[in-house]
Amino acid sequence: MTITQEAEFCIDLHCHSTASDGALSPQELIARAGDKGVTHLALTDHDTISGLGDAQTAAQALGISLIAGTELSCLWKSHTIHVVGLDFDTSEPELNAALARQNDNRWRRARTIAEKLAKLKIEDLVEKATAKAGGDVPGRPHFARVLVEEGVVKDAAQAFKRYLGAGKAGDVKGFWPSLEEVVCWITGAGGIAVLAHPRKYKLTATKLRALTGDFRQAGGRAIEVSTSGQSSGDLGFLAELCRRENLLASQGSDFHFPGAPWCELGSIMKMPDGLEPVWHHFRNPVGVTAAV
Repeated sequence: MTITQEAEFCIDLHCHSTASDGALSPQELIARAGDKGVTHLALTDHDTISGLGDAQTAAQALGISLIAGTELSCLWKSHTIHVVGLDFDTSEPELNAALARQNDNRWRRARTIAEKLAKLKIEDLVEKATAKAGGDVPGRPHFARVLVEEGVVKDAAQAFKRYLGAGKAGDVKGFWPSLEEVVCWITGAGGIAVLAHPRKYKLTATKLRALTGDFRQAGGRAIEVSTSGQSSGDLGFLAELCRRENLLASQGSDFHFPGAPWCELGSIMKMPDGLEPVWHHFRNPVGVTAAV
């Protein structure tokens, strides 16, 4: 069920295309968003903005407002954390240089994953996974699809359980920059840094509060209060964390592929009352007549 903060809008600020680890091309993603009633969408592919051009063309044709986005990987106290950047200047040189470095890091990670899975004796594993990624940098979901096609496992779930999930051979940590660096890249390009899906890191409440505090100190301005796979308890906890740190509230489905109703485009639990939506602070604010 789609419920948004603004009754007249359907706002989804976190999703992925084949430009990173999603299953749909940017054009297909936009078409699906239109079918689901999404009015405002941020395409937030991992460490790249390469899909934004095609997405913008498709969004204009359907009357969908596309917000510039990306999801950057970084490190905080040895934990891999994701920060979504929203509403930034896509032509900003330092950000684009940083994204190029992130792209290099992802290729290094992909090659390392293939090396770790060498015992499976799959020829041209990186090339096959790259093909599954539409020619872009392959992530673990793309390697999983190759393992299924090669008959190593019966499905993607088994691929992660045996080879790619946490603690398994293919669970290669990225070569990521610090939390402070990625927040600086986003804010330096005039964007808003958002702490992505905080409950997915499986941190204790104490550590999550520490992460959120450090994120705010680094210049982060928002956290995803409502995203896929959350319980009502998670929603309440994150809302309180948002209030405690005086942060803006964001929301997004974290859509990657069709057929998973718990992370469908535009299908987002309503955020609790009393939070300030991040989209009120875009350069072209949504739902207000002028910037707050």
